[in-house]
Amino acid sequence: MKKKITTIILIILGILVLLFIRSNYSDHNLKRTVEACMLATKQTSKNFNKEEARKYCEEQIKKNKKSGLGFDY
Repeated sequence: MKKKITTIILIILGILVLLFIRSNYSDHNLKRTVEACMLATKQTSKNFNKEEARKYCEEQIKKNKKSGLGFDY
């Protein structure tokens, strides 16, 4: 009985840790993806504006995230 209780407590603690990590680091992948998109835009564009590229990349990523498709540069 004691072994079952410790197992259940460990599972609950594991779930809580995963939820904490997810809430704190959920934007990490989005930020990295936006930076990669901006780098690609900079390399392919003659007139590079950082703010316009950031807005464009965020719009494209959010649009493609909803549809589940790849990026459209």
